[in-house]
Amino acid sequence: MTSNNFLITIVGPTAIGKTALSIQLAKHFKADIISCDSRQFYKEMRIGTAVPETDELAAAKHHFIQNRSIFDDYNVGSFERDALSKLDELFKENPVQIMVGGSGLYVDAVLKGLDYFPEVDPKIRETLTEELETKGLEYLQEKLKELDIETYNAIEIENPKRVTRALEVCIGSGIPYSTFKNKPKAPRNFTSIKVGLNADREIIYARINQRVDIMIENGLLEEAKELYPNKSLNALQTVGYRELFSYFDEDFTKEFAISEIKKNTRRFAKRQLTWFKKDENTLWFDYLTDLNTIIAKISDKINKTNS
Repeated sequence: MTSNNFLITIVGPTAIGKTALSIQLAKHFKADIISCDSRQFYKEMRIGTAVPETDELAAAKHHFIQNRSIFDDYNVGSFERDALSKLDELFKENPVQIMVGGSGLYVDAVLKGLDYFPEVDPKIRETLTEELETKGLEYLQEKLKELDIETYNAIEIENPKRVTRALEVCIGSGIPYSTFKNKPKAPRNFTSIKVGLNADREIIYARINQRVDIMIENGLLEEAKELYPNKSLNALQTVGYRELFSYFDEDFTKEFAISEIKKNTRRFAKRQLTWFKKDENTLWFDYLTDLNTIIAKISDKINKTNS
């Protein structure tokens, strides 16, 4: 579906410079910025999620940054609904808007839509979690193989969360998890233009290491210490906090925790690139590309769509 509305989405690995580019593009196109970083929603997690600085937030109007609490029940489905509603408002003011973030699933939710699954009785999940603990992952894998061989062959079968999720839908609905996948999605009232930033791996890794050092200097340890009593919350199962919680538990030394944050962030960046590279329509640029070059490419796409 073509449209006179355009959503420019900036993707790429963590620490590559997406925030800076989003602000420059927002200024050029006189647009707002939708943040789709799944952890920057939470107001208690400022340092460890690299929330834009005060002057950056003032340079362009941002949405969905620190607008939730870690105690809120907020997920990708809620974000899809909220972001589309906000975009409907924004497109009335300006046909070009900006979205930025490194959370691939959240990007896809807005651009394409999610597969919707039925509500499941929480007791089913409790039972499956208990079975995982007492009988092991292999037991649940066999159960899934029996109930939904298609999903068994398609998902990351060594991931207990994925296996449990598929099983609870199978059991709760009485039909295979796979039948809910890849249904037609509601059309979007905008044309998507995806811009990717990248660099050589060594550069990405160096930027990540530097960012972690800056976070530590800026008080990440103190922030994590305040959140430590709530470490079991889903929002806090996040790189940068998890490792420091292990330090507070005295399982890690401080130095080892920091090195683990760097290592796990590098791994996360690798996964981000794998996810974003799947979309062949993304316009990829080196992170040092001149702003005018990027704007020219985006404007060319807009003009071709409108002509």
